[in-house]
Amino acid sequence: MIARHATATLKSLARGYPILAITGPRQSGKTTLAQSTFPDKPYVSLEDLDTRAFADEDPRGFLARFPEGAILDEAQRCPALFSYLQTRVDKDKRMGEFVLTGSQQFGLLSNITQTLAGRVGLVQLQPFSLQELQSSGSAPGSLDDLLWRGLYPPLHDRDLAPAQWFSNYVMSYVERDVRQLIEVQNLSLFQRFLKMCAARCGQLLNLSALANDCGVTHKTVAAWLSVLEAGYVVFLLQPHHQHFGKRLVKTPKLYFHDTGLASYLMGIQDAQHLAIHSARGALFENWVISELLKRRYNQGLASNLYFWRNNTGEEVDLVLEQGEKLLPLEIKSGQTFNKDYLSGLNKWARYAGDTALPAHLVYGGDDSFTRSGVAVHSWRNIPGLLPEKGPELN
Repeated sequence: MIARHATATLKSLARGYPILAITGPRQSGKTTLAQSTFPDKPYVSLEDLDTRAFADEDPRGFLARFPEGAILDEAQRCPALFSYLQTRVDKDKRMGEFVLTGSQQFGLLSNITQTLAGRVGLVQLQPFSLQELQSSGSAPGSLDDLLWRGLYPPLHDRDLAPAQWFSNYVMSYVERDVRQLIEVQNLSLFQRFLKMCAARCGQLLNLSALANDCGVTHKTVAAWLSVLEAGYVVFLLQPHHQHFGKRLVKTPKLYFHDTGLASYLMGIQDAQHLAIHSARGALFENWVISELLKRRYNQGLASNLYFWRNNTGEEVDLVLEQGEKLLPLEIKSGQTFNKDYLSGLNKWARYAGDTALPAHLVYGGDDSFTRSGVAVHSWRNIPGLLPEKGPELN
């Protein structure tokens, strides 16, 4: 089994919270992580109809079966249970008693904030990171294969064809989640919407244009997008608010949590096809940002990632908040370093002044070095891009 970096965070949170929650996309390894981190706890899946009926009809009796706590998988399927969990952990006052997992933010997180606020330590588990695969010796050999295959665990611990797996993933999970949360009358239009989102990967989000291209209303697109966010299919990268005397773009950018899924939706057939595809640069940018987002989530922390862009088109791909300072990072997919890669960083540094930390650049080549005061990182070395921060108790 490939070791997960979130394990240390879960163990740390278990010393300070009576309930732990692991959320994230379907098939990202939440159940495996919970069972491997807490092997002595009994496991219960609330996807099972008989088990869920028991929990719904007699929640107090259901919880009484687990005097030492348990792992409750897909806990959002039984919202009535959360109030009884609150009573139980308040009475027992034991840390790390229950572990909840769930794949829908609307279900799991809304119940936590309404009923279990202050009692839950949360980890958002994403698909594998490059560092996790490197540590296990199973990382893809090329950047194009990494971007095309993506990082969902089943594609790295089983012999599966990515196109077939993603086809089943979309039908079995993404579309099912949509039908559970909102009524979709025309599934083919939603499938077109998914592909249109993939085509806009790394671009400023324009809901009106997206609605026009899909042939649906602005309101429908907004609802569908919310479901994709809730299911950890896509995320929106917000623009940073600090303007430095410039007028800023206020629209977020659209990204996928996994580039393999985005590649599949774009119709990219294999790594060789991706190497010459017009979206390769956007997918590389998407992957770098998702890797840094995983790093934060694996530590039990919220995102501190933004982009910066003014109304004249000057832009930095990524700005990381580090206290009162800002760390700029540029992302270029080319395999050969070009000094022009630094121009956006240099302009931003002049605007930012004393708030700017030393700049970084990630590119598609194999060598890492420093050029004109900028740390240039190979994509292979992205795990060492920033200093590691240990897990915290919130």
